[in-house]
Amino acid sequence: MNEIIATLSTLSPHLTPRTLGQLTIIVEAVLAMTGRVTLLGLSRWTEKGGSYRTVQRFFKEKIDWSKLRWQLIKRHLTGAKGVFVLTGDEVVVTKSGKETHGLGIFFSSIYNKPLPGLCFLNLSLAQVETRAAYPLITEQLVREEVKESAPKAVKEKHGKRGRPKGSANKNKKDVELSPFQTQLQGCIRAALELVGMDFGLVYFVYDGALGNNAGLQVVTSTGLHLISKLRHDSKLYFPYAGEYSGKGRRRKYGEKLTPETLTEAHLKAESVEKDIQTRVYQAQAWHRNFPELLNVVVILKTNLKTGRTAKVLLFSDDLALTSENLIRYYSLRFQIEFNFRDAKQYWGLEDFMNVKETQVGNFANFSLFMVTFSQILSAKMEGLARGSMLDLKTIFRARKYTRRILNSLGKNDEEFLIDDRISKIAEIGRIHAKAA
Repeated sequence: MNEIIATLSTLSPHLTPRTLGQLTIIVEAVLAMTGRVTLLGLSRWTEKGGSYRTVQRFFKEKIDWSKLRWQLIKRHLTGAKGVFVLTGDEVVVTKSGKETHGLGIFFSSIYNKPLPGLCFLNLSLAQVETRAAYPLITEQLVREEVKESAPKAVKEKHGKRGRPKGSANKNKKDVELSPFQTQLQGCIRAALELVGMDFGLVYFVYDGALGNNAGLQVVTSTGLHLISKLRHDSKLYFPYAGEYSGKGRRRKYGEKLTPETLTEAHLKAESVEKDIQTRVYQAQAWHRNFPELLNVVVILKTNLKTGRTAKVLLFSDDLALTSENLIRYYSLRFQIEFNFRDAKQYWGLEDFMNVKETQVGNFANFSLFMVTFSQILSAKMEGLARGSMLDLKTIFRARKYTRRILNSLGKNDEEFLIDDRISKIAEIGRIHAKAA
């Protein structure tokens, strides 16, 4: 309990003493509990002062979760050196019924089909050297026009694709953002306002949902460079390198960028593992839908036995970014998936049964708050394997059982738990052995 109080003490400027006390009790309960993480489930594992009504009142309050998470992250990373990037993605939570706030039809990658549920947009601060991602901003996609334009939304097919006949040329930097892109842009600005200049953020990493000109303009308008992915069949062109004919407009597009037109000068890395040859190329190229040159990294994988190939196109608007760092930063995006996994598996993101707007937002934010909190807490606990949520929960659950047993015998639990012989009881069930 002392570790929880010490870690949460940094939040005191942003919470009233009563709310901070309730949060402390609830955090201690969720760290120890088994079963589904619901309001009723939490109340069954709380200590004195954590009744069901108290838990309900806590989740009805207006809480600025972004500031709370940022306070934890800032204190934990104070003095940390290295490169930090801002990453983002959406997470879909399946829900039944008809009354839950923000309910819609979203594509679930776990089930590989559209399902009724809720969709939350999350931005995390990722540290490149440690490959740790800390959830920072979480917002629910609520309004109908936002839900319909979200990347995971199930979209209806409309008429003909392409440019309307007779339309005039437009400045490609002047784009009309979808409601989802507008909300994402607001989240990025909110994150930058929180972080400020503390970690020197330069890049924003997102999946292929921003692999278009509108997505690029969303990010560059906030002052960050975008790192994302293009469709594998995107048509790219080398800049025209020939001489000017002297007539008309200078040619902009040169030879089409294909695996065949890439040369050894573009090759940056090559490796072979288990009969899979991987070649990494880098080039500056034009895309007809983008107003500026793109820094494109082509990852070409070839099965040496069958001859089949697969291609991945990563890109950034930062032309000076090396292929190694572009791939390294983009791969950090997957760390946010681990955040979602932990939030669903351990901290109740898939379990909560609230239906009203404030409670739904609070519980989703609390689940991702616990992802950040548990990462920071596990780093402080001696002998605990970094990132092992099962070990973290096992230790706190065993401590709770031990404390209850000692109290039932009329012993002072704090006095006994500092004894190493007694504290070994609280190590039963751990996956990783305690460090010597």
